Amino acid sequence: MTPEALSNIRKDYTLHSLNEEDVTASPIEQFAKWWEDAAASQIVEMNAMTVATADSKGIPDARIVLLKAFDEKGFVFFTNYNSAKSKQLEENPNATLLFFWKELERQVRISGAVEKIALQESIDYFDSRPEGSKLGAWSSPQSTVVAGKAFLEETFDYYAERFKDEAIPKPPNWGGYRIKPTSIEFWQGRPSRMHDRILYTETTSGSWKIERLAP
Repeated sequence: MTPEALSNIRKDYTLHSLNEEDVTASPIEQFAKWWEDAAASQIVEMNAMTVATADSKGIPDARIVLLKAFDEKGFVFFTNYNSAKSKQLEENPNATLLFFWKELERQVRISGAVEKIALQESIDYFDSRPEGSKLGAWSSPQSTVVAGKAFLEETFDYYAERFKDEAIPKPPNWGGYRIKPTSIEFWQGRPSRMHDRILYTETTSGSWKIERLAP
């Protein structure tokens, strides 16, 4: 594709609008409403989200992970606690989540502090995973350089043999994080790039301020 062709890729957004009088007082409730819309639209992996982090030097990083729970306490995902993202979160325990549901012409951006969830919560979720996913958690030294694919396959086979006659326990270096939001922005695509952007910001009293942002 030529640079000229790339610059001509455009899409006008026309499906929905988002007005201040239509949103709920709680951004979690508003997220739940949009979540239901996404489910009804049969979006493939609607729980896929970008997790953006930064290290102690402020160098940013991002990757796609899967949302596994949300409520008034925050948004939860699981990972290897020795991974690159986990090391960045140790240095700078703040993150931004980004959902993009193109079928609905919507984005949701969530920013806040990050903390590890309780050990039992991680155990309960791990126990619900398929056997292959459990073995994968044991087998992968996530984000580290390895000798090759054969090393990973051999490690997987080793743990499959090790746990063939017993329940597979949660690895000690695996678990969940919860992002406790301090701001949540809801973005609805609109014609002529006049997109609707509604921002919730947590106040010192624990309530939420609702404002419109320019597109």
